[in-house]
Amino acid sequence: MNDKNDVDIRADVLIAGGGMVGMTMALALSHADVRAVVVERQAPTGMPKLSFDGRTSAIAYGSARIFDGLGVWSAMVDDAEPILDVRVADGNLTEGVSPLFLHYDHLELSSDCHDSVITPDAPLGYILENRTIRRALADAVENSENIETLAPSELASVDRTAFGVTGVLADGRRIKAALAIGADGRNSPLRVAAGIAATDFQYPQTSIVCTVAHDRPHNGVAVELFLPGGPFAMLPLPGQRTNIVWSENSELVTSLLALDDAAFLAEVSRRFGDWLGALTLAGPRFSYPLGFLHAERYTGLRLALIGDAAHAIHPIAGQGFNMGLRDVAALVEAIVDARRLGLDIGDATVLSRYERWRRFDNTLLATMCDGLTRLFSNDIPPLRLARDIGLASVEKIPPLKRLFMRHAMGVVGTLPRLVKGELL
Repeated sequence: MNDKNDVDIRADVLIAGGGMVGMTMALALSHADVRAVVVERQAPTGMPKLSFDGRTSAIAYGSARIFDGLGVWSAMVDDAEPILDVRVADGNLTEGVSPLFLHYDHLELSSDCHDSVITPDAPLGYILENRTIRRALADAVENSENIETLAPSELASVDRTAFGVTGVLADGRRIKAALAIGADGRNSPLRVAAGIAATDFQYPQTSIVCTVAHDRPHNGVAVELFLPGGPFAMLPLPGQRTNIVWSENSELVTSLLALDDAAFLAEVSRRFGDWLGALTLAGPRFSYPLGFLHAERYTGLRLALIGDAAHAIHPIAGQGFNMGLRDVAALVEAIVDARRLGLDIGDATVLSRYERWRRFDNTLLATMCDGLTRLFSNDIPPLRLARDIGLASVEKIPPLKRLFMRHAMGVVGTLPRLVKGELL
């Protein structure tokens, strides 16, 4: 047995958390020959093969380019449904849907293809089941010589000094690295241990998630219907299936989930409408509490936070996972550029570049999503009129509308090389 002062594992980077963002980070580093150790509580045999938990992710166009640059998009694309149109409207269950709406058509951006980021006829994004993403990432991580995954395993402590990072596992093994990355979720132990405060609260809403099959094809149309209880999203899946992400007043969710299948489907149909014909449930129902978190900073001494460890937002715009992927693309670029210059990848100047790069975009998007949630989750007549006029105004101003579309696609601002389709 090794003495407790011995180093059992050496790597360039220690990643806490092997979820979708953590695995993407490890894979991005491996493409630049940066060695990573991933510590994950869950057994690796369970992660990619988890039973369907109902959740899907809206993968922005820019995020798909990140996956493509890392060589994993080919393992996902056959199960991805392109988003060709997005329709956003306000309404309620008694008066129906407002005639004022916002419509994004992917063909409207054809004139922007000259920038080389958006290819001709590119979709706005894709809808994928999370289990598809996990499986593709897990397979790629398993086949990488630059990644060592320790799972099931848990970090008992992480000691960060000016000279390096030492992680101690629950079984006593020690990991030595130059940098620690927290991809360990909303309740991030690394963030807490570093003393990084966060704005953290729960919404009075819970998300009900299920999948329905329908008679007519959806043609790649995604719909966001704003109801007083919260947004009701209809996300197209391969085949004649649609994933429902239904945000509702938390006090009502228990009774809704207690309904039998026929009664529950009747409630779904009241909100879904008949635009795709008759509906049938295509799987079980799930529920998830909704909240907001934003760390006051993303970095510390030899520490960087990514994904939900740094920010968690309402699913109203489907951007949470995309924010995490853009964190990955920016952080790996900062690390790789520093390494090529012979610099210490855990140095504060390297991490500050990442923080500056990502903080403005994440703060803007988190604030916008929180504001939209509060603005639309009510049935106050003056507010209804104001937001309906706002949606219609954006619809009538093409340059503003295209800017919003590009933002939703993740191709606005200073883009990391992975998003631009360039090599690391």
